[in-house]
Amino acid sequence: MRDGFVIINARVVTPEGVLEEASVQVENGRIVGISEEFPQETREIDAGGHYLFPGFVDMHSDAIEKGIEPRPNTFFPVDIAVFELDKKIASCGITTMFHSLSFAEMEVGLRNNSAAAGIIRKINTFRHKLKVNTKIHARFEITDIGAVPFLEELIRDSQVNLFSIMDHSPGQGQFRDILSYKRYYGPVYAKSDTEMDDIIERKMEAKNNDAPRCIDHLIGICRENRIAVASHDDDSREKINWLKAMEIGMTEFPVNVEAISAAHELGISVCLGSPNVVRGQSQSSNLSAREAISCGYGDILCSDYSPMTMLHAVFTLHNHGILPLHEAIKMVSLNPARAVGIADHTGSLEAGKDADMVLVGYSDSLPRVIKTFVAGREVFATC
Repeated sequence: MRDGFVIINARVVTPEGVLEEASVQVENGRIVGISEEFPQETREIDAGGHYLFPGFVDMHSDAIEKGIEPRPNTFFPVDIAVFELDKKIASCGITTMFHSLSFAEMEVGLRNNSAAAGIIRKINTFRHKLKVNTKIHARFEITDIGAVPFLEELIRDSQVNLFSIMDHSPGQGQFRDILSYKRYYGPVYAKSDTEMDDIIERKMEAKNNDAPRCIDHLIGICRENRIAVASHDDDSREKINWLKAMEIGMTEFPVNVEAISAAHELGISVCLGSPNVVRGQSQSSNLSAREAISCGYGDILCSDYSPMTMLHAVFTLHNHGILPLHEAIKMVSLNPARAVGIADHTGSLEAGKDADMVLVGYSDSLPRVIKTFVAGREVFATC
């Protein structure tokens, strides 16, 4: 018997459409062919007429932070949190996960520089033992000047696979006024009004003085090391024009139509949150991802804070008539793979690529992951 298998009787979703009653052959962890005649001695897995999707590529997930610190100042060991989350990720159909760790010293918990850097290095020591392809997305709060040496060392040491810049200072982006900023961070981190005023003052001072130089420096190091760069919570055409000038190819969670339309016009990939699609609205009352995609804006979906929503977002877009199924699937597979530079080996069901696949059933108006494969290895099954 050959070292491989063939999935038969599947509704195979390719970048071009859905192939009914198709088969996919896998050998040595790679896809050999689709809808072809295969040797009879090859082991068969009967898909039972269910969908076969490419594995999901989640380029932005903060779930690891909540896994390690589920409540303020309540911490679990990194290895336990990551291994347990890894199992959940596989059950959600995610085969490549970019764990997002934030460098934001003026916030508390895991988002201080030493803690974030330590977690990244720890994950990288055992990621080869995890079920899904595990990568790191380092997020730089531009007001945290102290993070620069930490990030520079991590990038040069090949500890980071995606880098993003974010500005959570009040008056722009996600927080259009100081009150909304205080309402978000104050209760979450048990900060008094006076403490919040002090944080805001320090943030604005850093933003106005050292931030531009630090941004240029870190983006330059990313380019030297061929690390993809994204921007976070952009809120104006001016900011999108700046991304274009800086040759930054992605914007995450643009907060309004002005920003997302400008990105679309300039060919900058737009990443939206799958929780936003499923809920039909932003948790911070910003742009509705579902409405934006309906208007032709948006290229990528990420789980943001909820990995379980990736699959449900795909079917939400399809069932509402917003996108054909294969186009919705590309938003969680091929498009993010292209954006982060890994589409040569994953992100779609095509001959020659890794057999990163998800078998999905659909009944009673709810999709369900039946099996997940990473490089042809079954990492999750419901039975």
